[in-house]
Order: sequence, then C-alpha cells, then structure tokens
Amino acid sequence: MAKTARKKTGASKTKKPAARKTPAKAAKVRAAIAIHKKSGKPKANRSTAKKSPSKSRAKSSSKPRSNAAANTHASYKNPKGGLSAAGREHFRKTEGAHLKAGVHGKADTPEKMKRKGSFLRRHFANPAGPMVKDGKPTRLALSAHAWGEPVPKTPAAAKKLAAKGAALLKRYASSKEKRK
Repeated sequence: MAKTARKKTGASKTKKPAARKTPAKAAKVRAAIAIHKKSGKPKANRSTAKKSPSKSRAKSSSKPRSNAAANTHASYKNPKGGLSAAGREHFRKTEGAHLKAGVHGKADTPEKMKRKGSFLRRHFANPAGPMVKDGKPTRLALSAHAWGEPVPKTPAAAKKLAAKGAALLKRYASSKEKRK
C-alpha cells in the first residue's frame, strides 16, 4: 500500500515534548516517597499544598472587602425565613438552580397548590431538626414564614402544617383529574 502524504499547513498541531526529570530530581522524589511510606503520612503534592496567605491576598482584586462581603452567605438568607432574591440569584449563577420564591397567601392555582403542598409535606411531616433552639425559631421553622404560614414552635404545630400540605396536594390531584 502506498502511504498518502499529508499536506502541511502553517499551523502545526505538534505537541511540545514533556519535561523530563533529571536523574537527581528523580532520586529526590523516590527518597521522599520512601520516607512517607515509612511514616504513613501522605506525600505532599504541590498542586494541593496550601499557599501562604500573603501570596493569595496579592492575587485577589484590589477592592477592599467590607465585613458584610466577607460573610456573603448571610446576605443570601432572608432574616424572616427562606432565601433572599440575592440568594436565589447566587444559586442560579453558581449551581444553575431555578429557585422560586415561596407561595405567599392563598394557593388558588394548581401550580401553587402543588408547590406549597410539597414544601409543607417535605419540611414538616418529619422535621429534620427542632423548631425552636435557645428560645429562637430555627431556620427550618422560619422557612414556613417564607411561604406565608405561621412559624411553628412545637412539633404538633409542624404536624398541622404537614397536614395542610397533604390537603393541598389532595386538592391539586383532584383538580388535575377534573382537567382530563
């Protein structure tokens, strides 16, 4: 078979040769690995090693950071419960999440019934934590306020919200059947 010759263009796609370790460097690496194997400690990797704080600060922007900017997660939370608009925007940008604000007021449309009912069942049927800690409502309890519900202070109040969520889901299912 005859080999076909490739036409050479101005832009060559050749790779640069990989940097080779000198025998002295290779010996140092082998010695370091042997020492770490004996001691049981993991070998430090240059790419994962922590850099000194002065170097990392030098690379950051020249804008001074305010105290509020240092604690950015607090600005994402609404103090009355749930996420703020800035928090929903942050998670949209960083994680691609499509978060909506909670349904305030009456759940009069099928979509609102489904969203509010699912939220109440998911968060208050089997709560993941206490409703009150140190005399203050927890973020879990405050999340009810973000959906236009009273803040539960006891497990019994949380169960009532879960029952309300179940009723909303039942209404949603019946409205869905009526549309068929």
